[in-house]
Amino acid sequence: MNIGEILLKLFLAIILGGIIGIERETSHKPAGFRTHILICVTSAMMMLVAERLSGTADAVRMAAGIITGVGFLGAGAILQSRGSVHGLTTAATIWAVAGLGLAVGAGYYVVAACFTVMVVLTLVVFRKIDRALFSRAEKNHPDPH
Repeated sequence: MNIGEILLKLFLAIILGGIIGIERETSHKPAGFRTHILICVTSAMMMLVAERLSGTADAVRMAAGIITGVGFLGAGAILQSRGSVHGLTTAATIWAVAGLGLAVGAGYYVVAACFTVMVVLTLVVFRKIDRALFSRAEKNHPDPH
């Protein structure tokens, strides 16, 4: 793999991770633009290094390690307050962006781009559906407290 291909992968990870990060930033979430970029480009870089050092078997182990490690990062984004849990979607996007970086690092550009679109659509479109359904459910079953 030449330096041009490596840089292409890293810049693509920055762009795709940034797209998801923009949505999180505009939604005023704690893990926003820069955080999502850093997670994505770091995952891509780790995948590149693993493939370069020894090949497919170690790349698979590296991917598993990244996904596990990022799970702990995502857990830090989840807050519990007054019996309510917040940050699950942010934790999920952190995990998704790590996977996105792995896909870019492995060279799955089209899959990574399609995945980015799917994640953003899920965050934007399904938020509206969720709010519509949740607000209707609240009106039909008010909280007794």
